[in-house]
Amino acid sequence: MCGIAGLIKYKGDAGENIHRMNERMLHRGPDDGGIFVSDDGNVALGHRRLSIVDLSKNGAQPFVSASGKTVMVYNGEIYNNKEIKDRLVREGKVSTFRSTSDTEVLIEAIEAYGIKEALTMSKGMFALAVYDKEKNTITLARDRVGEKPLYYGKVAGAFGFASDIGCLRVVEGFDNKINTGVLDIYFTEGYIPAPYSVYEGINKLEAGCILELDVNTLEYKTYPYWSMYEAARKGQENPFTGSRKEAADELERLLKASIKDQMVADVPVGAFLSAGIDSSTIVSLMQDLAPGKVRTFTIGMEQKEYNEAVYAKEIAAHLGTDHTELYITENDAKAVVPKLASMFGEPFADSSQIPTFLVSKMTRDHVTVSLSGDAGDELFCGYTSYNSVSRIWGKMKNIPYFIRKPASALVLHSPLAKKDIYRIKGTLLGAKGPGDIHRLEHETDPLTKKIALSQTVLPYKYTELEKIPMDEVNHQCMLMDMLVYHPDDILVKVDRTAMAVSLETRVPMLDRDLVEFAWRLPIDYLSDGQTGKLVLRDVLYKYVPREMMERPKKGFAIPIDTWLKDKGLREWAENLIEENKLKAQGILDPAVVKRMWEDFTQKGIYRIEIWYILMFQQWYENEYIGNVE
Repeated sequence: MCGIAGLIKYKGDAGENIHRMNERMLHRGPDDGGIFVSDDGNVALGHRRLSIVDLSKNGAQPFVSASGKTVMVYNGEIYNNKEIKDRLVREGKVSTFRSTSDTEVLIEAIEAYGIKEALTMSKGMFALAVYDKEKNTITLARDRVGEKPLYYGKVAGAFGFASDIGCLRVVEGFDNKINTGVLDIYFTEGYIPAPYSVYEGINKLEAGCILELDVNTLEYKTYPYWSMYEAARKGQENPFTGSRKEAADELERLLKASIKDQMVADVPVGAFLSAGIDSSTIVSLMQDLAPGKVRTFTIGMEQKEYNEAVYAKEIAAHLGTDHTELYITENDAKAVVPKLASMFGEPFADSSQIPTFLVSKMTRDHVTVSLSGDAGDELFCGYTSYNSVSRIWGKMKNIPYFIRKPASALVLHSPLAKKDIYRIKGTLLGAKGPGDIHRLEHETDPLTKKIALSQTVLPYKYTELEKIPMDEVNHQCMLMDMLVYHPDDILVKVDRTAMAVSLETRVPMLDRDLVEFAWRLPIDYLSDGQTGKLVLRDVLYKYVPREMMERPKKGFAIPIDTWLKDKGLREWAENLIEENKLKAQGILDPAVVKRMWEDFTQKGIYRIEIWYILMFQQWYENEYIGNVE
């Protein structure tokens, strides 16, 4: 895993500023670094390297193609690079290779076949930038699902891009203002979805997309080479017709193929193991494939209601893995809080970011690469909220929208709305469809939309998905999450916390073939209305006894509401949201923030938006106005 950066037509010292950008993301690539500046000074590329495959200098970047026409900086792994390499040789595109790295295979494939075809044939996770000297173009691209980050936009009069948004922040002349229009989304979801970022003029390249930039004019266009939306549509048009057992057998085959590819590295590899279905499935198949004991890692919590380590240890013992566990204290977790703003570079408020960082830190002491079970819930219908949406939609779907919409407004503007239950029902009654219910679940508190002073409301993928290419309610919710929540929350959390300690994470369930197969599965192979991930459980139960797994899932939750009552964190929080400070900033409504905090401290009413506010304020002080050198 690595970090990339670039400045195009920067008026100052491009090489020096690329160096500054590289230094900012040192954690993404502590093993090596490199800089390329074109002869005319218009193109400057930077790279930090975490050596995973081909640890020699032969894999160093920026990487120049054999012809000398192309220069690339690349962050990621191409798991089927051997197949692509063999094709290049077989078709006479390349006679010999200078390294064993996937970087060389990818750049030669791009030069031989063009970037769209090269990426279409590639299976992996990546963010990359390619400089074509002859065409004088820069091409950016990001993997299909969005495992690896890539920010881009206008910075100090130039075009800049980077793996870490903080890299753009350290460019001399940076003066991009806060994108207040996106705060409504942030305070609703707890993250900022692509294509937006917290800064005006800077975007996230969306998953499965390519951006082509003309170096002379700095004009660019973006287009997709793969689409989750289209994968879901095509999967539903070509449903799997075999039995559930046959589906489980095919899923196991695909998972094993993906895991086998992702276990390849020239450094130690392990896996995160909770007591959940997803990570247990990944570890079970890893151990079945591995010649020796797989290294597994979990963290435990002192509070029993949040602790799954004891169950993870049982599963590890059953599978015979080399298991490491670490019990963390409240103080361990609280000590992470001040570090979060610099890890993410922009406001991000999924509180499981704290234990995810701690398990990554512990894992990095033993291995350099760790596989995870992420995407199981979204691809195999694991969230209980899906059942709730299905149940709610079943009750209201026969009432025409032209009746429900005014009825919703009537409830919300009546005295009934003072009670939570009626306000929630009134809000959901106005949903256009099941996907809208899934979105509106986050918008039932009227104070949420009042936190930011800016009344600008930007469109984003949740609000644009009124017509989803499938009829089944659960499938609609799953697609929404795979388009927004998974890439913009889950994958961001895992990438930033793991890379903060220079740990590469890999997600076998996001393999292209596996994702496309998952969308073909009928819903009754995924959920019976009570239990989800049925076909995934069918795979797991071949390796782990059912009774060992059938217990309530606790997840990676932490008791933020309890911790904020502690004297130390309470003082930290109250300093961040001090009324005069908020008035001076002019971004958040002091009265709304005060109301939320007093409801919490005086009445015991905790809203998740409190954490969102605190993470925004910490980012504002540390990253926006703080010392970013």
